[in-house]
Amino acid sequence: MTSRPSTLRPDLAAIAAHVAPGSRVLDIGCGDGALMAELESASRCDARGMELDGALVERCVARGLSVVQGDANVDLADYPDKAFDFAVLSQTLQTATRPDAMLDELLRVADKAFVSFPNFAHWRTRAALMFGGRMPVTRALPVSWFETQNIHHVTVEDFRDLARAKGAKIERSWFFANERAISPLGANWRAEFAVFELSR
Repeated sequence: MTSRPSTLRPDLAAIAAHVAPGSRVLDIGCGDGALMAELESASRCDARGMELDGALVERCVARGLSVVQGDANVDLADYPDKAFDFAVLSQTLQTATRPDAMLDELLRVADKAFVSFPNFAHWRTRAALMFGGRMPVTRALPVSWFETQNIHHVTVEDFRDLARAKGAKIERSWFFANERAISPLGANWRAEFAVFELSR
């Protein structure tokens, strides 16, 4: 396994450190391709990406990464069963039209899936709603409610319930606050964002 790359976001670093070298990886909502580039260079993975934003797709392709423009809500259906060892959905689940269907697709196209998301039950989010009466703008949720792409507000406990309902096994989990890993104790209110590794 690779050591944590210092240039990656903490959730991406946790994922990169736990993808087996030489794996086939599909990074859904791959952004600028930072995770894919790390997996290819450090772990010799066969990394493919899907990204909705055309400008980000162009940036990835310019870096020599194999990325297609697509909407994961519909285009994952074009991939065959178990085509990959790992599927990655990083900070994208909350933007999916149907997160439950997305989870099914992740575990159909890959043996295992990594899912990360901002935790809407974090204490700062709770405090903003309770004391300010407004949708929060925080480090983990930096965009105002009218601009955000987040359409499903998921918490750590919500995700655990979803995985259970979908018959997905939680292999491992990581929790972060202030850009640092924290213990799982009280993660539903302490973690700004979470990462889960799943299988079925």
